[in-house]
Amino acid sequence: MSEPSTTTPTGIHHVRLTVTDVRRSKAFYTELLGSAPAMDFTDQADDPEARQDPERLFAGCIFAVGDQLLGLRPGAASGDRFEPTRVGLDHVSLTVDSPEELAAAAQRLTTAGVEHGEVRDLGPAGMAVLSLQDPDDINLELNALTA
Repeated sequence: MSEPSTTTPTGIHHVRLTVTDVRRSKAFYTELLGSAPAMDFTDQADDPEARQDPERLFAGCIFAVGDQLLGLRPGAASGDRFEPTRVGLDHVSLTVDSPEELAAAAQRLTTAGVEHGEVRDLGPAGMAVLSLQDPDDINLELNALTA
């Protein structure tokens, strides 16, 4: 019997978040990321067939984030909330180019009325972070290397 081949991933292709209101979340992530989705089927979110169709992204949308993708999919029950201490996702962290860009993002989010934390320098970790919650209370973080 031959030895099994190994698989060595070279990166994360995409992360998809299940949300309660895909249109509200699309607006939030458009503001956060500063760009519209690269692919968008949220106009079909009320169509039960689209919500089951992978070719229509389950009536969701996908944002390009550098070389990776961040997707949103409707499906969570109204009123459901994210809980970082349950099995699964703890938070999503997105990288920006500099601490100055973090400060600019904080100002842009403040102007847009989006609640967020302060830009924090994590010292020995060699990075600064800006934390916030999305409309479903999913923990998000923007980070930049400081070293």
